[in-house]
Amino acid sequence: MNKLIERTVYIISDSTGITAETFSNSILSQFDSIRFNQIRIPFISCIEKAKQVVEEINNNAIQYQQTPIVFSTLVDPIIKNMIKNANGIFIDLFGTFVEYIEEKIGIKSSNSIGRSHTMNDTEKYRNRIDAINFSLSHDDGQFIDQLNKADVILIGVSRCGKTPTSLYLAMQYAIKAANFPLTPDDFERKSLPSTIIPFKPKLFGLTIQAERLSEIRNERRPNSQYSNFKQCQYEVLESEKIMNKEKIPILSTTNKSIEEISTTILQQIGLSKNLIN
Repeated sequence: MNKLIERTVYIISDSTGITAETFSNSILSQFDSIRFNQIRIPFISCIEKAKQVVEEINNNAIQYQQTPIVFSTLVDPIIKNMIKNANGIFIDLFGTFVEYIEEKIGIKSSNSIGRSHTMNDTEKYRNRIDAINFSLSHDDGQFIDQLNKADVILIGVSRCGKTPTSLYLAMQYAIKAANFPLTPDDFERKSLPSTIIPFKPKLFGLTIQAERLSEIRNERRPNSQYSNFKQCQYEVLESEKIMNKEKIPILSTTNKSIEEISTTILQQIGLSKNLIN
């Protein structure tokens, strides 16, 4: 087995750096023979901070005898040029696209720092917070009031990915996502929990391969009946039978990222029209 090549990646931003990190992760995922050591440095908004970043990049290049990769969403031209002239492979995520659009439409951009994460639109921010609070209070079937206000109700066996998906939908898209476990009691009755039957049009099923489910549960409760492979296999099969009988859309989370799971849910149940713009 070949040893992975290692390379340092700097993610530099005058705001949080979240946009740059997300974009860079997508790009770097195409290089599976390299282990990237990512360093995110946010809020580089003055020359003094920029000098410190330049020094760190240059020292890294000397220490590891490799030119680090530098992803940037910097807007200020002076600060951006300082970072660009450091000993790094500089990739200007904003400038590459902003300059192209400026050229094509004949209008200059405003060059506003932190525009991608502004809180000027307080309604959008409040919607996210409301959705997060809703998802937290309706996690794992612990609070059944106001389920009528849910945009989607995720169902499936324990540890199949319901909670992280609910929170991701809330945080990224202001989707009010509740989640409800299917348990051995439901499997014996071979029916959905009575609490969620009135909201059947909002249900979306998550499933998972039994082998993977057993691995995940073993991390939580090693060598227990809960994590036993046969128990996991039974629960997965019975939950899928119920969901298929009720004609509830199902998605396997086994080999999918939370981003893929969430996007598929939004598309399949037609929630894309509600996304925050």
